[in-house]
Amino acid sequence: MLAQQQARVDELRQAKYQGILQGSAAITVLHGSARFNDSHSLTVRLNDGGEQVLAFDRCLIATGASAAIPPVPGSKETPFWTSTEALVCDAIPKRLAVSGSSVVALELAQAFARLGSQVTMLARHTLFYRDDPAIGEALTAAFRGEGITVLEHTQASQVRNANSEFVLTTPDAALHADQLLVAKGRSHNTAALNLSAAGVATSAQGAIQIDAAMRTSAATIFAAGDCTDQPQFVYVTAAAGTRVAINMTGGNARLDLTAMPAVVFTEPQVARVGLTEAQAQAAGLQVESRTLGLDNVPRALVNFETQGFIKLVAESGSGRLLGVQAVAAEAGELIQSAALAMRSQMTVQDLADQLFPYLTMVEGLKLCAQTFFKDVKQLSCCAG
Repeated sequence: MLAQQQARVDELRQAKYQGILQGSAAITVLHGSARFNDSHSLTVRLNDGGEQVLAFDRCLIATGASAAIPPVPGSKETPFWTSTEALVCDAIPKRLAVSGSSVVALELAQAFARLGSQVTMLARHTLFYRDDPAIGEALTAAFRGEGITVLEHTQASQVRNANSEFVLTTPDAALHADQLLVAKGRSHNTAALNLSAAGVATSAQGAIQIDAAMRTSAATIFAAGDCTDQPQFVYVTAAAGTRVAINMTGGNARLDLTAMPAVVFTEPQVARVGLTEAQAQAAGLQVESRTLGLDNVPRALVNFETQGFIKLVAESGSGRLLGVQAVAAEAGELIQSAALAMRSQMTVQDLADQLFPYLTMVEGLKLCAQTFFKDVKQLSCCAG
């Protein structure tokens, strides 16, 4: 699996990136670390020695992010993993401790559990605690159901490594593991850029602050991707990069993230778009919501995969769709329809009136919309 993964990465890196850069006479690639001198020039310390000063009319910063390392006493002195090391390991640890409670932690924890590791997760709060609580509850039940230990409201106060064994001190007991995976989010790769010299503003966490046109606080400098304060998804980065190219050459393209879908590739999958009920209420909106268990979705029934739900959040009165959350097998395949519905300013009545093909998971959106007006348990399997 490792060899297959790396071969595909190498293939795509050459075909989609390196080959294109090498094939264009208009592009010069320098390998090194950059540091701004002002808003019109930077200095590159070259990997093969020496420095080069570059003057520019426009600049794009796209330096990405790296795994965040929390300051747990003793951890830096141990050979712990981040996602980088976990994805290139050549052996499966018998016992794996995972510190984290969001996307990377969950995807890798489940993957290693299915490859044979005895996995224990340490969540400082609950799984996906920033999202709708039902998402974390559903994933916790699913993980525990397949033998993954989920320790909620638990974090290590100290980490030691001796005799090839990790020992994590927790409030309840010492946790022993053969390997520790730290997946506590991502840190923006901006600290070494000397952004203040260029007049580029960042958040307290180091994220470059940009507007919908990807312009920074410096008129000549743009930014895109995980180094910014935008959501950290590859398709957001790609869309931002396309618009930056337009704007740096005189255009005015903007990126609207109000209906941005997101998917977590656990099993069952997690998919969401728009606002949760709590977020809508915090924004001052009057809302109503409906949650549909998958035992009401015919496709889930015939697949014998009824663990999970679909939830719609709508504005009271108008019925305008504000957000959708789903935990389901192939939830990622249905969320784009929800995103298009939001983009089109559809109401739950509009959604309930649409024709959806019978025996598909996406039909669950229609069924959930119908629950605003009727009891779907009393309907025939494909009632319109």
